[in-house]
Amino acid sequence: MAYSSITKPSDYFNTVLYTGNGSTQSITGVGFTQDFTWIKIRSETNHNRLLDTVRGATKELYSDLTSAEVTGANGLTSFNSDGFTLGTDHGFNKSSATYASWNWLGANGTASNSNGSITSTVSANTTAGFSIVSWTGSGADATIGHGLSSAPTIYIVKNRSDASDWRIGQVLTSSNNMTNGNGYYMELNDTKASTNPGSADTWGATPTAPTSSVFTVGSNNAHNGSSDNMIAYCFHSVKGYSKMGSYTGNGSTDGTFIYTGFKPAFFITKNTTTGSSNWMLYDNKRDPNNQMAEYLYPNSSAAAGTNAQGMDFLSNGIKMRNTFGDANSSDTFIYMAFAEEPLVANVGTSIPATAR
Repeated sequence: MAYSSITKPSDYFNTVLYTGNGSTQSITGVGFTQDFTWIKIRSETNHNRLLDTVRGATKELYSDLTSAEVTGANGLTSFNSDGFTLGTDHGFNKSSATYASWNWLGANGTASNSNGSITSTVSANTTAGFSIVSWTGSGADATIGHGLSSAPTIYIVKNRSDASDWRIGQVLTSSNNMTNGNGYYMELNDTKASTNPGSADTWGATPTAPTSSVFTVGSNNAHNGSSDNMIAYCFHSVKGYSKMGSYTGNGSTDGTFIYTGFKPAFFITKNTTTGSSNWMLYDNKRDPNNQMAEYLYPNSSAAAGTNAQGMDFLSNGIKMRNTFGDANSSDTFIYMAFAEEPLVANVGTSIPATAR
């Protein structure tokens, strides 16, 4: 069984749903002071909004656009002890519109990190395997300290100063990944498959896998633009709490089973093989019962979609029930999952998680 030292995953990650009021309001129920918040309107078209405490409240990035960072005075205006405060921006708080917010705990503070060739500023939660990393780009090969105790297996990089793609490095698949000598990347803002740029400017002249202290960036403007403000979100698996991995779909409603070692609360997946597939995002608050039906696209501003064939969140993983090319075709996928409940915790209880 997968024992976990994190007995209450919602202390580190939590989904909160809310309804806009068109004025100002404070959203509560997160359960902690979050360091990274991702907000998406569900009921209509608008952008995925990503904010964090390292850049500061009001500093918005959109996962479905290449745009540079913008300051939104009427968006998310403050991070609070149990949530966040919103202004009147329709992307955050339109009257009667429904929203989902996904919230992660960092360090509730920042530290300077000099492990890399460029000094970075990090908010790193080593218990939860998550860090937010900012630095000023050099336009040349460089290493960046991430603040974690293990090498990240997926990291998402964005140039805040310029319009550029969101670039993702991953060491989750056996091929088409970012390992030593391979420069493959994926993009959060589009449907591209895992891509080899055919040049040496992505993850370094000799693309280098991340270590327990640093990750490597090359000279590409999207990864390390000269004098530009850069941000990265770094993750690695934590037993019983989070899982970054890969699976092969089968194109059947009796679909692939993905073992996570916990009852999932959040799941995001992407086809690495086919270049026309969306990123797909599910959570246990929008769909508290199986089968999971409501999905959102991180690479699209589209409103939430539904499909009765979605997937099941089980006590120990995810069972595909769909034939989507976006989630369960006969291709290779990468995914990130966070727990509602560990299968078995080793602190205070040994009671296995229950199914939904």
